[in-house]
Amino acid sequence: MSDTSSTNTNSETAPHKYRWLMEYGPLLAFFVTNYAAGHFGVEKPIIVATSVLVILTAIAIIAAWVLERRVPMMTLFAGVAVGFFGGLTIWFDDELFIKIKPTVISGLFAIVLAGGQIIGRSPIRAMLGGQIKMQDPGWDRLTWIWTAMFATSAIANEIAWRSLSTDGWVSFKLFGLTAISLAFGLMSVPVMTRYSEEADANS
Repeated sequence: MSDTSSTNTNSETAPHKYRWLMEYGPLLAFFVTNYAAGHFGVEKPIIVATSVLVILTAIAIIAAWVLERRVPMMTLFAGVAVGFFGGLTIWFDDELFIKIKPTVISGLFAIVLAGGQIIGRSPIRAMLGGQIKMQDPGWDRLTWIWTAMFATSAIANEIAWRSLSTDGWVSFKLFGLTAISLAFGLMSVPVMTRYSEEADANS
């Protein structure tokens, strides 16, 4: 293998090694900072944790661009949402804004996906069509699975921030919402496998 092809292969595979860290690193830091700040007697640890979340999210988006020369649309939208709601939290010194962010953003995603599907458009296909090749029924099913995922996340977060302590909600944000995403992600795999264009070609 030539030096050029080796370099290209490394540049293509290296970003994937760090994608998990870029996506979940800021959230994990948010969780750790909240509890560390509380341990050291900070009056409102979630405000400090939110500042860390905003900064690290911005760094993660920049890193994604540097490593991959692109930022997925959903990642960028989520980053802007963190900046907006996190900024409001810090500016007004009010944790309500960061607590309702998952409700607002997940609810908005659910509405957009369901609305697009009803009118015959597929936002997911528009965003992921360049990376995933699937037959039309597959996109339909994937859209409804993701709609259910975002709706479940919105409802669960609304219940969580209203009923849990701030520390309890921070734990829910890391473990609860991640578990919901993982569960629906696993539900998506059989659909993408069954309706992939490659599977259809080989059948």
